[in-house]
Amino acid sequence: MERKPTMADVARHAGVSLKTVSRVVNQEPHVSSDVQRRVLDAISALGFRRNEAAARLARGATMLTIGLIMENISNEFYARLAKAVEAAAAEHDALVVFGSYEERPERERMLVESMYARGVDSLIVVPSAGDHGWLAEGPRAVFVDRVPEGLPAADVVQLDDVTGGRMATEHLMAHGHRRIALISDDSGLSSVHNRALGYREALGEVDESLVVSGVFDPWRVSHEVGRLLDLADPPTAFFATNNRAAIGILHALRDRTERPAFVGFDDFALADVFNPGVTVVRYDTARLARSAVDLLLTPSDTPRRVRVPVELIVRGSGEQR
Repeated sequence: MERKPTMADVARHAGVSLKTVSRVVNQEPHVSSDVQRRVLDAISALGFRRNEAAARLARGATMLTIGLIMENISNEFYARLAKAVEAAAAEHDALVVFGSYEERPERERMLVESMYARGVDSLIVVPSAGDHGWLAEGPRAVFVDRVPEGLPAADVVQLDDVTGGRMATEHLMAHGHRRIALISDDSGLSSVHNRALGYREALGEVDESLVVSGVFDPWRVSHEVGRLLDLADPPTAFFATNNRAAIGILHALRDRTERPAFVGFDDFALADVFNPGVTVVRYDTARLARSAVDLLLTPSDTPRRVRVPVELIVRGSGEQR
């Protein structure tokens, strides 16, 4: 990755001392308007952004604390995200505290208010479905994985979900499948919506009887997969929009003679141990977390969107005919 410009780079570019740059960045007095303009021009030219954690520590304040609010830390995706955010924050001497709202938007709001009241400086949030306009006046926040409704100016780090959904479906189609079922949870979430959009774009004409949404638990997924496989004209392949759905499909197929193909979105533990292994759309969780922390610690007046790429990992389940 390209090295980020530092205050020393700004000082050299502007022809001033490092202390002068620090005064301008921290809006301290006793800097002439001419010097201030040169420093600001250098900042703009180099794309320098102040590290808020470092600035806070330099002022003698306590350690920067970041609140991470997620759906459910018991889910493997969120556990990996929490670990990655903690590692990225540690590089900036920042502390991370966690909270799970467990699919309850009212608990998400309670967690935000509780963390803010206890001195958490800023937040990284995996938003629930529904309006988040109430956060506009709250603590500084960066959103991960999903775009929050009601906050058009929010900083968001998301996966390339449309490409992932399209990639998974096209892979199944390349192996001769046309009756491909979609298994997903809340279609009101941007990530789920976009993965389904990629599926629809690839397939073109979709049989809506093969689309299942609103299922969160693996046992529910297992029931729905069994129901679909018992149809007179069953699907020959499945696309699961998250790891819980993929696990539910594995449960459903355990005691059945049918072996439909399927691809899951999200990797998970032991996915390569099954026979065949589970073909998945995978991404770099560390990159997702690092991007969120970087946005949080380099504020901007304009909203930013970072899209993390995805890749298809072929292991066998998506290649069955």
